[in-house]
Amino acid sequence: MHPTGTLIWYYYICPREVWLMSRHLTPWQENPFIEIGRLISKESYQRDRKEIRLENIVIDLLKTEGENVVIGEVKKSSRFEKSARMQLAFYLWKLNHLGIEATGKLLFPREKKKITVMLTKEIEDELEEAQQKIISIVQMETPPPARRIKFCSKCGYQEFCWS
Repeated sequence: MHPTGTLIWYYYICPREVWLMSRHLTPWQENPFIEIGRLISKESYQRDRKEIRLENIVIDLLKTEGENVVIGEVKKSSRFEKSARMQLAFYLWKLNHLGIEATGKLLFPREKKKITVMLTKEIEDELEEAQQKIISIVQMETPPPARRIKFCSKCGYQEFCWS
């Protein structure tokens, strides 16, 4: 089992979502927050290349700045900046293992905010630990118990956990 960028994202928000996503249980797609995120991703940065698929990662944007490769991750808001930062760092780590040096940019178009993300030894160590924990969660026979967090009210799995 190889964790994906999406599982890295969810790991930093809710381990229960990691388990549900790993079972291909699709969150409620008509959830307005999911639709808004999808629309922002589709409508923003239209001139840059989008949705680059490579192994088990999907990079939102890819461009060059001079000699440098820059990858971008578009998010609806910076509310979950840590999750977004680690997801993008995971993509940088994967590219690095493929021999591609890149810089990451977190893009929050509604907030007109950009954050540069660089891969460091500390982040690599944290990603290694996160991947091991994700594998442990995925191997569980039942999902981790539901735990109410601030993200629950906007989550596509809300009915699954709280009905």
